[in-house]
Amino acid sequence: MPTRVRKTWREKLQDDKDLPKVSVIEGKLSKHWGARTCAIPAPREVNEVMKSVPKGKLITTKEIQATIAAKHHATMACPMCCGIFAWIAARAADEAESEGAKRITPYWRTLKTGGELNPKFPGGVEALKVRLEAEGHRVVPKGKKWIVADYESRLVSSGSSDRAKKSSRASSHGQPAKSAG
Repeated sequence: MPTRVRKTWREKLQDDKDLPKVSVIEGKLSKHWGARTCAIPAPREVNEVMKSVPKGKLITTKEIQATIAAKHHATMACPMCCGIFAWIAARAADEAESEGAKRITPYWRTLKTGGELNPKFPGGVEALKVRLEAEGHRVVPKGKKWIVADYESRLVSSGSSDRAKKSSRASSHGQPAKSAG
């Protein structure tokens, strides 16, 4: 039996798997989410949003979801896909950096809801803390979690994310593809 070659994180990031698409939320899911549409992004779309966050600014996964939903004219973006693809983008950036790349996706600027550092990102909380503090953020403990103090004031402004949304609308599919449910 031939040995299966494992994909690199950068290969996983580039694998669109027939995405993006917009699905109509139906059936059991509509009881939880409502009768809406859900954008399921391609991994590199999440990466592009993360890449657009400048030094000194931050973004949360909720803002990534809002940006993706607006880009595809959907009422929401899949929170699970956005989270998984952010993790893949972070791993791909770490992989590139370990091979000498100087310009990588600044994954440490992407926070979980509530300003929490993502312990699943490369290097864990300690490495993220070092990078964020080097950019002028104050990282503080909150129970068992670590958060960026006053992160709300450092979030990417809606003006810059609006520009990103407008520039990417040309590539948006915008129409519901198939039902999710």
